[in-house]
Amino acid sequence: MFGREKAPPRFVVKESHGVGMYALSVICDTVTGVHYLAADGNGLSLSCMTPLLDENGHVVIDKHLPE
Repeated sequence: MFGREKAPPRFVVKESHGVGMYALSVICDTVTGVHYLAADGNGLSLSCMTPLLDENGHVVIDKHLPE
């Protein structure tokens, strides 16, 4: 608005799946590249969010972030 460019979103949803009453989403921080696993209980509020870990217990980080 008023000539300002809109900043790109800080967080983007990479995947989302329904599991019973819950929705599980993989959310990526576009600044750090860190992926988070988020669980949504009833669609109204975020119940929990934690860094997503790989098979070795390391935080999943996207090295190829958009400029």
